[in-house]
Amino acid sequence: MTAEKERLQDTKWKNWGPYVSNRQWGNVREDYSPNGNAWNYTNHNNAESYAYRWGEEGIAGISDVKQLFCFAFSFWNKKDKIVKERFFGLSNPQGNHGEDIKEIFYYLDNTPTHSYMKMVYKYPINAFPYDDLVDENGRRSKQEPEYEIFDTGIFDNDEYFDIFIEYCKVDHNDILARVTVCNRSQYDAPIVVIPTAWFRNNWKWGYNTYKGQLHASHNGCIDIMHDSISIKKFYSKNTNVQSVFCDNETNTSKLYGIPPTENNYFKDGINDFIIHHGSDSINPEKRGSKASFLIDEMIGAGQCKVFEFRLCPNETEDPFDHFDDIFNTRIAEAEEFYKDVQNDPINEDEKNVQRQAFAGLLWNKQFYHYNIGKWLKGDPNFEAPRNFNEYVRNTEWNHLHNKDIISMPDKWEYPWYATWDLAFHCVPLSIIDAEFAKGQLLLLTKEWYMHPNGQLPAYEWNMSDVNPPVHAWSCFRVFKIDEKNNGKPDLLFLEKVFQKLLLNFTWWVNRKDKNGKNIFGGGFLGLDNIGAFDRNMVLKNGEHLEQADGTSWMAMYALNMMRIAMELAQYYQVYEDMAIKFFEHYLYIAEAMENLGEGTKGLWNEEDGFFYDVLQLENGDSVSLRLRSIVGLIPLFAVEIVDHRLLEKMPNFRSRMEWILKNKPELTKLVSHWDEEGQGRKHLMSILRKNRLTKVLSRMLDEKEFLSSYGIRAMSKVYEENPFVFSAHGKENMVYYTPAESDSRMFGGNSNWRGPIWFPINFLIVESLQRFHYYYGNSLKVELPTGSGDKRNLDEVAQNISKRLCSIFLKDENGQRAFNGGNPKFNYDEHFKDYITFFEYFHGDNGRGVGASHQTGWTATVAKLIKPRLTF
Repeated sequence: MTAEKERLQDTKWKNWGPYVSNRQWGNVREDYSPNGNAWNYTNHNNAESYAYRWGEEGIAGISDVKQLFCFAFSFWNKKDKIVKERFFGLSNPQGNHGEDIKEIFYYLDNTPTHSYMKMVYKYPINAFPYDDLVDENGRRSKQEPEYEIFDTGIFDNDEYFDIFIEYCKVDHNDILARVTVCNRSQYDAPIVVIPTAWFRNNWKWGYNTYKGQLHASHNGCIDIMHDSISIKKFYSKNTNVQSVFCDNETNTSKLYGIPPTENNYFKDGINDFIIHHGSDSINPEKRGSKASFLIDEMIGAGQCKVFEFRLCPNETEDPFDHFDDIFNTRIAEAEEFYKDVQNDPINEDEKNVQRQAFAGLLWNKQFYHYNIGKWLKGDPNFEAPRNFNEYVRNTEWNHLHNKDIISMPDKWEYPWYATWDLAFHCVPLSIIDAEFAKGQLLLLTKEWYMHPNGQLPAYEWNMSDVNPPVHAWSCFRVFKIDEKNNGKPDLLFLEKVFQKLLLNFTWWVNRKDKNGKNIFGGGFLGLDNIGAFDRNMVLKNGEHLEQADGTSWMAMYALNMMRIAMELAQYYQVYEDMAIKFFEHYLYIAEAMENLGEGTKGLWNEEDGFFYDVLQLENGDSVSLRLRSIVGLIPLFAVEIVDHRLLEKMPNFRSRMEWILKNKPELTKLVSHWDEEGQGRKHLMSILRKNRLTKVLSRMLDEKEFLSSYGIRAMSKVYEENPFVFSAHGKENMVYYTPAESDSRMFGGNSNWRGPIWFPINFLIVESLQRFHYYYGNSLKVELPTGSGDKRNLDEVAQNISKRLCSIFLKDENGQRAFNGGNPKFNYDEHFKDYITFFEYFHGDNGRGVGASHQTGWTATVAKLIKPRLTF
């Protein structure tokens, strides 16, 4: 039992953590405009002056679990037009590929209780190129690459600071902070380090009036006065520093032209005092709801300086006594914890990548607060001027009230949870903190999250959008990982989540099976622009899209629910009936995929050996949309292997199964050899019979189609030179293989499924191949790559794909990491080469990172792939 594992037994150690968002502006929850223009209502330009309603933002920010009190760091290089209080990036309309952060920082370390945390921010010495980044990206088309901060030349000649920010906990409510500023340039450079404490503004809206206070105590100390906050003192080791105070209140004069009343010291007061050198923006009485120390230093060329701070519950005679010793202890405990986690035979580079993947997951926790009922109405003191005749989001989610610590995809680009993203986050999270992973999965099934009709909320831009139903898969994976690591099954967790997923499964059946034929649409399904047209679009004349992936996801969902029920039936016999229900449901879905109705050919195309979406026409005819994408690979995921010994423990299930095999041969013939035992007396349940499986894999493992050096592409490469064309209603829809950024504005144009490599899909491919191998063993081998003549069993194929995915991050024989896109600075410079960013997706041909740069959520599944074997 390591020290960190012991701390995990005490929930108080998580009362403080990195729960502050990297961006609160430009989010739906802060949008009170009449027409739902979230990107303009709050934006980067007014963020310094606007007091938020639902949460806070900052650089390396920490807070308590209710985010009553926040702490973060700001910096000023004495050349910028504003203090660097928040990371800068482009809004969705500004970027030629949607919203995009324009900063360089890396999450280096973190423990599950946040007893130790470390990140590094690369802050330019010269004036930050805000206008250049906005203007140049605004000029570029969607066919051109994004203009990144590195492209501006601001990092030429190493004219930047490496700012290392570390936290460690003395106790659960006693926190040390250390900032190490290293000047990487060849000349001395000034910097102002600005540690900032503030209270989230929850007093101005009309529900309560209690307001915490910060005020100067003595040199180097600020008192924290709040009846719900255990931390009472904020210390700076350098006592010869100035403390400045203002209020976390909107500057209505600056933003709206409202004349100020007497003694107003607004949120931007500290910024204005530093930049404009005036004293009327800060409170001369040295009190307020926002306060900073101003530490003005010159950093010598190639030199580093260290700055130390403490947040603690009591007056302390020497708050920095044993400061370095405590840090060293926590660092040693973090090493001990991860040594225990990384107990597989992996090399140092693999350990580094895996460790930073875990760090990113933990840094991307966020306090997420959004009460849609209140948001729609507005607050007593601030009515919302909504024009409900125009588009207002989430009106049907009036019940939703979120106020929790949640794993985010990316706290800048996606600072809101996404249901199917979160399911993937929880798998690697379960390796280091299974209780948190299980809690996250349960959270989304709570009645104040889940819709009364059973739908899970998608994400705040449209809670009603439909994501792939992977929650049950994740729950069972997390359950099994937790059981293996802790030596006992958490049946209460599994039972709780199963009961709620019954409601969600019923919602899918009632809402997304358009004609009651077990063929499921779903529209968006998280794949943005993968189709020839917007799959959320309402088609004309009663036409509708039968989605191969929607139906396959539901087949997978049915099998996941069957497997969970079978697990529970080992302890509670009543669940045998539920296992039977989902077994039969799965069979009906398999039948539907084969035959959509009289006169139709189903989703399988025998000529191509692939699954396709089908467009159902008003006259009853159907058109197969023969676009080869991962839509046709998703049927691989609907696979389950059941050990015969498990069946013997379930006599009712076995009896019902045998009845179906005998009396409904039209169903059982569609399922791959359920009645034939594979190696070790195992039974296979899969939509893909052996013949079809080999045909699909032949496509998937073809380097001219899906197989890349870095994983499985989201769309076949054949469309690079020969685009797919589909004409409907006089409009020609054309799809090219696009291996990186999107060339379409569909769904905002900030992500692309027409060629890149996406980790969630690849992760499921790897798992599914291992399941097939578990049944077939060496009796089934396929060419890898297709046409090579080199035959491999499916486990070898899975491991090969896994290695390709890992190679995106690992150094190759030339010392390059593919995600860096060939940038020599990132690959070889000693201050960059071992730092990892976990992008949203990756270039289909060269592995370059694309999209959200810190989406350590589902891309952190690489931490699981690095382990030699996945856990079943």
